[in-house]
Amino acid sequence: MKKLLNQKEQWYEDTAEQAEEIVTEAKESEGLVKHAISEKHNKYGTYHLVDLQFSYNTPRELMEDEAAKKEREKENDDPQHEGVPYEVSGDGTVSVNNQEDEE
Repeated sequence: MKKLLNQKEQWYEDTAEQAEEIVTEAKESEGLVKHAISEKHNKYGTYHLVDLQFSYNTPRELMEDEAAKKEREKENDDPQHEGVPYEVSGDGTVSVNNQEDEE
């Protein structure tokens, strides 16, 4: 089974407003855990880097989900039954009553 746990993204924008739009869109995702906008300068001018970090699941959550799923499947595979009626006498011996109820 292959599952995405974490993802980091880095975006380039010319203006701070455009960078803020990227962050606003990312905030709509439930997995966003960290965001940052950095203003950078070089010989061509100013630009903005947007760093986003997403976390979707942890290995523990995935393993617990998988274990719960297997347990549910096991319960569905094992038919439930009433069992066999028995009696325990005073001396500790057990007797099984195999008689079917006759109606």
